[in-house]
Formats: sequence, C-alpha cells, structure tokens
Amino acid sequence: MIPGGGQPNMQQLLQQAQKMQQDLARAQEELAATEVDGQAGGGLVRATVNGSGELRGLVIDPKAVDPEDTETLADLIVAAVQAANENAQQLQQEKLGPLAQGLGGMPGLPF
Repeated sequence: MIPGGGQPNMQQLLQQAQKMQQDLARAQEELAATEVDGQAGGGLVRATVNGSGELRGLVIDPKAVDPEDTETLADLIVAAVQAANENAQQLQQEKLGPLAQGLGGMPGLPF
C-alpha cells in the first residue's frame, strides 16, 4: 500500500493473484486425480467419478441384471452416477471453496 491510503501496490496484487492461480491449478489437478464413489440399490450398482465429475468406472452386480427389467437397472445406474457426482461436488467445495473465497477479496476479479 502507498502511505497515506493511496492505491494498493500493483506488484503485490499481481503476485497474490499469480499465487492464487497456481493454488487453484494445483487443487484442480488434485481433484482430477482423486476418485470418489457413489452407489445405488444397496451397492448393486457402484459408480466411480473423479473429483471433476468425470465418470471413471461402473460396477454392476450380476444380481441387478434382469433381462425382463432393464429400466430398474438403468435407474440404479443413474442414481449411482448422481450419488458419485454429489460426492465429487462436495469434494470440489472442500478443495476449491477456500480458494474461491480468497479470490473474492481481490478488486477487479469477478468472483
């Protein structure tokens, strides 16, 4: 800061913004590498997504497969993927929430 309440030091602001950008990029990389699960039907269908919400795996117990009732299986798959994505969103909040709050205090940034 300039003595007497002038404008903030632009160099400091730029360094702070660069550090926050690096922290955000690192957190996003960690999210992409972290996998979370969701399940439905008491574990008959399990979906795995990464922290960014990308579907990485799907496990279907043979007991869930009924050729006469594929609609229930489809519902279980959708529910498991949704549960996994909810877990991924929670993880995103934990990892990115503090960074987004930090960016919100910087003038000129739309957060």
